[in-house]
Amino acid sequence: MLIRKWIKTTSVIPSEYRQNFLHLYLDMGWFGILSGSSIAFLSVYAARLGANPFQVGLMGAMPAVINLFFAIPAGLWLQKRAIGKAVFWTSVYYRFGYLLLIPLPWIFADQQQIWMLVFLALLMGVPGTAMAVGFNALFAEAVPANWRAHVAGIRNVILSVVYVVTSVLCGVILNNISFPAGYQVVFAIGFLGAAMSSFHLYFVNPLSNSSEFSIAPVQATTFSGTKPGFRYWLNQLRQNLISVNVWKTKFRSTLSVLLFFHIAQYLAIPLYPLYFVNVLHLNDQQIGIGSAAFYFSGLIGSMQLARISNKLGHHKVTSLGAILTSLFPIMLVCSRGYYQYLAISLVGGFGWAFVGGALINYLLEKTPGNNWSGYLAWYNIILNTAILAGSILGPVLAGNVNLGPALLIIGVLRFLSGVFILKWG
Repeated sequence: MLIRKWIKTTSVIPSEYRQNFLHLYLDMGWFGILSGSSIAFLSVYAARLGANPFQVGLMGAMPAVINLFFAIPAGLWLQKRAIGKAVFWTSVYYRFGYLLLIPLPWIFADQQQIWMLVFLALLMGVPGTAMAVGFNALFAEAVPANWRAHVAGIRNVILSVVYVVTSVLCGVILNNISFPAGYQVVFAIGFLGAAMSSFHLYFVNPLSNSSEFSIAPVQATTFSGTKPGFRYWLNQLRQNLISVNVWKTKFRSTLSVLLFFHIAQYLAIPLYPLYFVNVLHLNDQQIGIGSAAFYFSGLIGSMQLARISNKLGHHKVTSLGAILTSLFPIMLVCSRGYYQYLAISLVGGFGWAFVGGALINYLLEKTPGNNWSGYLAWYNIILNTAILAGSILGPVLAGNVNLGPALLIIGVLRFLSGVFILKWG
C-alpha cells in the first residue's frame, strides 16, 4: 500500500525536479551504507581495542565541541559560496576521514589507534559542521516546499532499510573475518558509501527560483566597509541570541527540560558499546542485528507517528518518547544475553522514533512568534552543550559506580526527563 502510493506520487513529479530528487534518494542510500558500517561499528571497534569510557566519550564529544564554535562561522562562510558545490566539497573533506580508518591497524598499536580515532573525530568536525549547515540550505533550495515532506519521508525509509541490511551484513563479515582485518573491510565498505554519497550530492542543484532559505544558522546582518571575520560572526551571535530574550519567555522552560533530556540521552551513548562488549560479551554479528532491529522498529514507529501525534499532540508524544527511551538502559542492565538485547533494541527503536519524530514540531509549536532562527539557534546551543556534557559525564559516572549502576541511573534520569517535558515543557 505504501509502495503503491509512493509510485503513484512519483509518477506525477515535474520533470525539472526529478534529477534532484533521484540524487537525494541515492545520496541517502549510500549514506545508509556508511551509517550501517563505519558509523555503526566505530565505537564497538574502539571498545574491542580496549578503550575506556572516557575515550569513547571523547569520540562523541569532539563533534559537539566543533559545532559549538564553528556552526556560525561555517554559515557565514557558506553564504559567500555556491551552496551546491560548497556542500559537495565539505562532504568530500569530511568523509575523507573514513578512508583514514582503514590503515590504522597497520600503522598504530591499539592504544594509539584509540587516540587517533579521537583525533579524527576532532579533525572531521570542522568540514562536518559546514556540511550539516549547508545541506539544510541545499535541501531547502533544491526541493520545493510542497515536495519536501514527500522527499524527506522517502529518504528516511531508504536510510532505515539500507541501514538494516548493511549492519546485518557487516556483522556477518566481522564474525567471519579475524580481528582487525574484518573491521578494515567494514571501514572500506563505509568509505565506499561515503564517497558515493558525496558523488550524488554533486548533482543536487538549487532550483533557479528558490530564494526563500538563508544558509546562515542565524539571521544575517551587513556591516558595510567591514571585512567579515571573527568580530563579524561574534556580532551575529550576539545580535541573534541577545535580541531573542529567550529567558524572558515561556520558551526557557522548554529549553531547560530539553537540556535535561539530551544530557540524560547522551550520558549513555559512550557506555553502550562497552556494555555490549565487556559485560554482555556480544559478538559483532549480534551487535549488528540488534542495531538493525533498533532501526527497523524505529521505521515502524515512524509510520505510526502522524496518527499518534494527531491524537495526542507533539508535546505529549515527545514526552512519551523520552519515557520510552528510559527503558533501553534499564532493561539492558537486566538482560543476560543476546535475545534479551534484541528485544530491548526493538523497544528502544520505538521510543526514539517518537521523540525524534515529534521533537522538531514540538519545538516549533513552543517558539514564540515566528522568529524561528533565533530560538532554534538557542536550541542548537543547548543540544551541543548536552552532547558535550553527556559524553564526558557519562564515563565519569561509570568510572565511579561501574557500567551497570550507571546505566540504571541514566535510565531513571531519562524517565524523569520525559515527566518534566510533560509537566513543565
